[in-house]
Amino acid sequence: MFEGCFVQRVEDLRTESAFEMLAKAKKLESAGREIIHLEIGEPDFKTPAHIVEAGVKALRDGYTRYTQVTGMPDLKEAVVSYTSTYKNINTNADEVVIVPGGKPIIFYTILALVNEGDEVICPNPSFPIYENVIRYAGGIPVFLEIKEEKDFRVDIEDLKKKISSKTKLLVLNSPANPTGGVLTQQDILQIAGLIKGKGIFVLSDEIYGRICYGTKPVSIATVPEMKDYTVILDGFSKTYSMTGWRLGYGIMNKAIAEKISSLMVNSVSCTAGFVQMAGKAALEGSQDDVDRMVEKFEKRRDMLVSGLNSINGIKCAVPQGAFYVFPNIKELGIKSDKFADYLLEKASVAALSGTAFGCYGEGYIRLSYANSMDNLEKALERISKAVQAL
Repeated sequence: MFEGCFVQRVEDLRTESAFEMLAKAKKLESAGREIIHLEIGEPDFKTPAHIVEAGVKALRDGYTRYTQVTGMPDLKEAVVSYTSTYKNINTNADEVVIVPGGKPIIFYTILALVNEGDEVICPNPSFPIYENVIRYAGGIPVFLEIKEEKDFRVDIEDLKKKISSKTKLLVLNSPANPTGGVLTQQDILQIAGLIKGKGIFVLSDEIYGRICYGTKPVSIATVPEMKDYTVILDGFSKTYSMTGWRLGYGIMNKAIAEKISSLMVNSVSCTAGFVQMAGKAALEGSQDDVDRMVEKFEKRRDMLVSGLNSINGIKCAVPQGAFYVFPNIKELGIKSDKFADYLLEKASVAALSGTAFGCYGEGYIRLSYANSMDNLEKALERISKAVQAL
């Protein structure tokens, strides 16, 4: 009916496969099937009670009106303090932009920095929104293959080859979705050494920064001369189990923040005040719930990795962060998307194809262990039986 009515850049804008698989799984559930959900990147824990209470109190106290475009001063100062403690970065309120969720920082940063024809080096496999927005802005994604044999970290020599005179932006994600890979301090120093002085900006997605199981991730903004060229993306969804609250923030040079403020005022106006007050409580309150959540994630990870490695034809590396495993299924002789569909139809387990995260994800699937230990054990039994029946 509306064929030819929409502009090409919207026609080309792709969706996020996790939500597509979720819709398929929900449809089967409505028909009476018991589905184990390992497809969606959402902590299964409740938002900590003190955060919820802060949000409720803020509603009752009248935080229901417009707020400052780039965020309320109290929350921005809380972000400044938190960043000093957990990232070892000194910043100030003028360099903080509060946004409704983490994705706006991806969108606004790329729109503010990338001209048509500019190249953006993007990890692959990685969060699909990076590539989607790069293309939407007219940029050219240059894929940096993230390899299992490199522990799902950046191949420094490959990165060196990808940098050109057209490179405007480099996207980093550590801990990473979908692989769980974490860049080492040496990686960060080498990456910085390749791009310093070349006018290349970095979008550093640190949304999983608190969910790690060994060496803590290092932000490239800690490297001398890199802070002004780095936009840090962080937020509350993963760390504080606040996905539905839609609250995130960026840390960046004041000049970039001013441009992103213009994009904010022309799109969403501001972030809800009562949600910001809940975020302030999250950053300033007890972190015990976060620590307990990460401890439980680690136990689930260990059990799931062990179980997957016991299945003939599947090999699973141990992720160092986030709450995903990215098992290698190449020996099964089936394409990743076909295997993900097969698991849903035959085993009632919802998983994502590695190709949902880019072409280099072929031969892998992503499973989220943001689910109960009982459900993960049940999923392993179902996956094992499904593999035997291939």
